[in-house]
Amino acid sequence: MSWEPTPLEEKRLAKIDQLREAGIEPYPLRVDRTHTSAEAIAAFETAESTEADDAPGIEATLCGRIVSSRDMGKTVFAHIEDGYGRIQLFVRRQAIGEESHQIFRKLLDLGDFVQATGTLFRTRTGEVSLRVSEWKMLAKAVSPLPVVKEQEVDGEIVRHNAFSDVEERYRQRYADLAVNPEVREIFKTRAKVISALRRYFEEHDFLEVETPVLQPLYGGAAARPFTTHHNQLKQELYLRISFELYLKRLLVGGIERVYEIGRDFRNEGVSFKHNPEFTMLEFYAAYWDYHNVMDFTEGMVKYVAEHVLGKPEITYQGQTISLGENWPRITMRDAIKRFAEIDYMEHPDAPGLANAIREAGGHAPIGASWGKLIDGLFGDFVEPKLIQPTIITTYPRDISPLAKAIPGDPRHVERFEFFIAGMEMGNAFTELNDPLDQQKRFEDLQKMYAQDEDELNPIDEDYLRAMRYGMPPNGGFGVGVDRLVMLMADKATIREVLLFPHLRERDEG
Repeated sequence: MSWEPTPLEEKRLAKIDQLREAGIEPYPLRVDRTHTSAEAIAAFETAESTEADDAPGIEATLCGRIVSSRDMGKTVFAHIEDGYGRIQLFVRRQAIGEESHQIFRKLLDLGDFVQATGTLFRTRTGEVSLRVSEWKMLAKAVSPLPVVKEQEVDGEIVRHNAFSDVEERYRQRYADLAVNPEVREIFKTRAKVISALRRYFEEHDFLEVETPVLQPLYGGAAARPFTTHHNQLKQELYLRISFELYLKRLLVGGIERVYEIGRDFRNEGVSFKHNPEFTMLEFYAAYWDYHNVMDFTEGMVKYVAEHVLGKPEITYQGQTISLGENWPRITMRDAIKRFAEIDYMEHPDAPGLANAIREAGGHAPIGASWGKLIDGLFGDFVEPKLIQPTIITTYPRDISPLAKAIPGDPRHVERFEFFIAGMEMGNAFTELNDPLDQQKRFEDLQKMYAQDEDELNPIDEDYLRAMRYGMPPNGGFGVGVDRLVMLMADKATIREVLLFPHLRERDEG
């Protein structure tokens, strides 16, 4: 659908023509900036504290978007905002001349980007400002930004969201970022989380790598993939659902500690904690088991919180959560017995367990395997109650095809997941490195899930070949980075921590 300007946009388009008629290019090629707003204020305050003169006379050229303007006739007070803060412009007719002053007053609008040169000073009200000697247009805004309304409540200024429809914030994230500084802070927090993760792994001698996003076979998780086609190769390809099988190939090649931060893609449902495209971190370490991985995981989450928030504690949706060491470690069986009052080992087959779950008021899908029923039982009765950091261990074998079996226990494997704020945050194994056992597991899953498209993965013969060359014992782990950011930023939905979350196509009818 083509753009049709509103009456207000028509007025702004006319101002573009008027600027050009006055010899001013609304979108010039070059910009000259000497300071950010924060640098200018800091430089002025430093000079102010070291000189006897109250006006140190620091000159600066600043750039930013006009976010407020008060026209007092001979003087215009305007605030510009850049990526580091905001500062007031003091624009006097006497300082810049009659023609330039009239253009500034009549042809500039909120949302426009300008460059201003002048001398820093402090106003009578104590605000550091720029006494403008000349200005330059940088970019004329044709469409007005959404208006953020401010209201004083009990002596405090309360900002009301500029968007009446929250989905419109996500669709127009650029405008959301422009008018809501607190949203920009979320993504600064996200960057800090990822930076802290990288530092933690570097400090523990891990090598960061990149593995294929387009894969000839998908695997490493139970999920439906997105499918695409390579025209020249005449080959079906898949967007990866996991990094796992490629990262473990590198252990075979002699890289003992390896990790990757990147995007996974799963053709599955959208919810407050799911998006079809999401960021994962996976690592694998030779000669570790899942006990080593548990210790490392506790240290990792604590490290991130300390570097992002300054302390190993978060406040999430009104709840104080301590991320200190010594998280409780509970087997899945014991957790379900505690919260659902069902001992699933007393129901050793799927039909019997399904009946017990239904009697307890839980959901038991028809045809689900024993392991899938246990997983669903855990999700219904246990997961929402795990607010403080908790490690759940010892998972059913038939939902953990890449983990080593527990000696003497044919039904369980050395796998754990950790939970915070009622959300599953990460998944880890003592990784299976027996190629014959791995092949049999793959074949068993082919039979078990022959009719279940979401669970059925193709057998990766190349991965099995890599294992046959010899894979060292190892522990591995995957954590959802988006959910970790949700915790650190105190956001209840994944959409708040993704710059451009996936949304249902808007019905224009």
